[in-house]
Amino acid sequence: MIELSWFIILLIIAVGIFVGFINTIAGSGSLITLPLLMFLGLPANVANGTNRINVLLTSLVGVASFRHQKVFKIGDNIWLALPAIVGAIIGALIAVDLNEAILERIIGVLMVVLLFTIFYKPTAWLKKYSESHEKPFSAWQYVFMFFVGLYGGFIQISTAIFILVSLVLKSGFDLVKANAVKLFVIFSYTIFALGIYVYNQQVHFVVGLLLGVGSMLGSYIATKMAVNKGVGFIRIVLVLVVVVSAIKFLGIYDFIKDLIG
Repeated sequence: MIELSWFIILLIIAVGIFVGFINTIAGSGSLITLPLLMFLGLPANVANGTNRINVLLTSLVGVASFRHQKVFKIGDNIWLALPAIVGAIIGALIAVDLNEAILERIIGVLMVVLLFTIFYKPTAWLKKYSESHEKPFSAWQYVFMFFVGLYGGFIQISTAIFILVSLVLKSGFDLVKANAVKLFVIFSYTIFALGIYVYNQQVHFVVGLLLGVGSMLGSYIATKMAVNKGVGFIRIVLVLVVVVSAIKFLGIYDFIKDLIG
């Protein structure tokens, strides 16, 4: 049982603000929230389920704010969310049967590949909205979104980055609009994934809502900065998040810690 002192409450909200900001303009905020929730005393499966409240509320605010700023239209992207929803339902249902350690190493390798991709095609990542040449979603992207949802339903970490890569490099979106569509896809499938975790009693509502309140504020701030500061700012944050994700998932951090210790 978690003792929610004023310090713990303020800590959860403060972390939520930071994570909401990171999740909105890049991704992998769950690298922070999942360890925090487990540090507070939640079992891993409950921490994984509780984190979905934060993800849902962050993406909700982000979608609403981007839509208000006329960055994108929901109707144009609804079909992209459908395969992700199907994948997320399956992923959440089979989460307990997957080997998380092996999956983390695979994601770590993918993060390194994504890092080189970001630097290999800098013009694609830095183009402005007026310079973007959007293309229709391909059949490959619908299949890709199914697997994104599958993984997102399981653990969520880094799904946002995979979506961004698909939208920027395959559909020709600029990073600002790609972030808006990314949040819409995540919001859509998280509704169903959260429902499954709630049904299986793997959600701590009080902690999840506290984290979500902070995340909503962080998400709102991020959407304003994303539109005002543009794609260059987002790319810097994205690179930092990918580097940290690679270090975490490849076990480099644990290796260095053991070496020093």
